[in-house]
Amino acid sequence: MNNMDTIIVSPIGDIPPWMSDTIAKDAGKFFGFNARVEKVLDDIFFAYDATRNQYHSTIILEKLAKNAPDGCIKIIAVTKEDLFIPILTHVYGEAQLGGKACIISIARLVAGLEVEIADKGCKRIVKEAIHELGHTFDLRHCEDEMCIMHYCRRLDDVDRKSSQFCRYCNIFLADNIRDLCG
Repeated sequence: MNNMDTIIVSPIGDIPPWMSDTIAKDAGKFFGFNARVEKVLDDIFFAYDATRNQYHSTIILEKLAKNAPDGCIKIIAVTKEDLFIPILTHVYGEAQLGGKACIISIARLVAGLEVEIADKGCKRIVKEAIHELGHTFDLRHCEDEMCIMHYCRRLDDVDRKSSQFCRYCNIFLADNIRDLCG
């Protein structure tokens, strides 16, 4: 396979290698593409908002997409910094709907889980990574509370939903991948 068949997982800052490797392995399996870890952005200070003490994720997505390696099909960044969009207090992640780039933050997904990080935190991180990548494949939020594309306001919602697409989202995803790849 060539780069057009590759999802890039891009750690930003001090992200444990096992985390990026797990996302790459699971994303590749979920979407049927090769996936590899490759650092694309050194930092995200350019998106810092001092009044909120958070990072504006939409600004990061623009730079991430611009700096994506030639030919990669999708890119997902992983950061430990807290993210926001102006209309919300925080986001677990954000994606360019039908675009190339998405990002997740582990800041709130692993908060208070020092002992459980390898299990509960890892499940949350992978779910949110797959969810955001789903948006890049043009999937919208799903009303099915068990679908991985269901919108989550709280960590309980993330924990409750499954790590799979519902039947409808699976069909929509397959159609979008077929249209994208021929």
